[in-house]
Amino acid sequence: MLRFRGKALPETSLVMAIVNRTPDSFFDQGATYGLAAALDRIDQVVEQGAHIVDIGGVKAAPGEEVSAGEEARRVVEVVEQVRDRHPDLVLSVDTYRASVARLVLAAGADIVNDAWQAPEPETFDVAAEYGAGIVCTHAGHLPPRTRPHRVAYADVVADVVATVTGLAERAVAAGVPRESVLIDPGHDFGKNTRHSLAITARTSELVATGWPVLMALSRKDFVGEVLDLLPDERLEGTLAATALCAWQGARVFRVHDVPATLRVLQMVDAVKGLTQPVLNVRGLA
Repeated sequence: MLRFRGKALPETSLVMAIVNRTPDSFFDQGATYGLAAALDRIDQVVEQGAHIVDIGGVKAAPGEEVSAGEEARRVVEVVEQVRDRHPDLVLSVDTYRASVARLVLAAGADIVNDAWQAPEPETFDVAAEYGAGIVCTHAGHLPPRTRPHRVAYADVVADVVATVTGLAERAVAAGVPRESVLIDPGHDFGKNTRHSLAITARTSELVATGWPVLMALSRKDFVGEVLDLLPDERLEGTLAATALCAWQGARVFRVHDVPATLRVLQMVDAVKGLTQPVLNVRGLA
């Protein structure tokens, strides 16, 4: 069972809703940069059924430099207010900085979502100190906020598996509870589209490690390149990839579109026998 600072999550596929306190996010273009807008969006995704909310203060792509102090300013006040508004909600913060992780965990966050392959290894110690969870992500061995350029792997899935399981074991060795560790193959991070497609096709190899798998697929470039579509047109492609990964056993999906993703996951879980239909009257009445 997944558990984060005492908060247990259901044994089904789970949705992590994205809320960015950034002025330059690739998809929402700053729609939730303002504090009030961010809080309203969090209220909305909670109402829609998100199991986890992931708050980010720095966009993943290259861009304007954001200091640790500015990143903390953007996310800590959100965590503090959401913790009061939704005391039982599992809250994640997307940061690769140990100093920011410490501040958000002190403010009430439950998970450190480190999308850049632990460039500051002390983040493990910080998460352990607070009894918090952590996401261990493959980022192609690149520095934070770096775009891939002509990256090559002998076997991208083997590299991903070795990297994220190694990070996960380091986290547990530092004192992070095993039930609070997720692994993320990092679609698009340090990868081209064919790499991301291979990870999607071979999700079962990540699941076979025994670590719960988080997939961050939502409206990403690999979907856009397959379909030749811009971010605001990539929902169907994202949902197709989501269904494929969920069928193979991925547990958590970091998404922009909560209701549509929940419906896809509900259908996959029912087919897998993890849940029952809401209604069961056809052919019986």
